[in-house]
Amino acid sequence: MRLTFKIQDQDNWLWSAAEKAGMPIFIVAANQLPALDRVAERHPGLKIVIDHMAIPRRTKDEQAFAHMDMLLTLAKRANVAVKTSSIPSYTTDSYPYRRLHGHLRRVFDAFGTKRMFWGTDLSKMPCTYRQAITVFTEELPWLGADDKTWIMRRGICEWLGWPLP
Repeated sequence: MRLTFKIQDQDNWLWSAAEKAGMPIFIVAANQLPALDRVAERHPGLKIVIDHMAIPRRTKDEQAFAHMDMLLTLAKRANVAVKTSSIPSYTTDSYPYRRLHGHLRRVFDAFGTKRMFWGTDLSKMPCTYRQAITVFTEELPWLGADDKTWIMRRGICEWLGWPLP
């Protein structure tokens, strides 16, 4: 289930119900990471995926990544993962988006290959679908073959309990 709404500080029936049902929550959490951290702490059995690395809409470059320290603190929660969807749309840089590589490395170092998922949103991408893929598969030299397998497909399948193709 993917959600976009204001996360309340008090407990919410949704978190408990999703945790009990074993339903992962994908959430757009820009500017809401402290509240999401409290939810993750209260519901350790609830799998949460932060969409778009919690980057605020319509931001680019350093403004887009000003929240990174807070995002990385959520790596301490084993029930939280990050989706790197639409990452090229958050920079004024062009392919291969070198300004993004350091931010992606920080997420990789904090969350690891099993909780960092590749994603795209073609509706706002400034590049081709192929380039959105090759940013990860060809342009990040610190990713090994096994890392790429996890980030590009295996991690999300395992997180959701889906069989690998």
